[in-house]
Amino acid sequence: QVVLVESGGRLVQAGGSLRLSCAASGPTFDTYAMGWFRQAPGKEREAVATMTGGRSIISSDSVKGRFTISGDNAKKTVWLQMNDLKPEDTAVYYCHVVGLSRTRYGTWTDFDNWGQGTQVSVSS
Repeated sequence: QVVLVESGGRLVQAGGSLRLSCAASGPTFDTYAMGWFRQAPGKEREAVATMTGGRSIISSDSVKGRFTISGDNAKKTVWLQMNDLKPEDTAVYYCHVVGLSRTRYGTWTDFDNWGQGTQVSVSS
């Protein structure tokens, strides 16, 4: 079972910065993609940014130029650097990882896991 642990969310003033971290751990596994989604109150979960195949993809137009995703595949860790935060960035941010994990029988199986979420609150 691949487990994701997120950290870094907190209350910050508008214009401030935060860095979210997500570390994946578990039995032998490899990842196709690691990224971040967010869900604001009363809204659907939306993709924010993804690392896949060594490329970084910012999925949300509202964060382009302000958020940057980076990762260390060897450490199975992904970070989301968020600058110039705005009140509309307030949401629970979820780490999402897709990959292959090795079972105890020696076979490989797909996994698609979510972190528990970390709250980011931006005050005006």
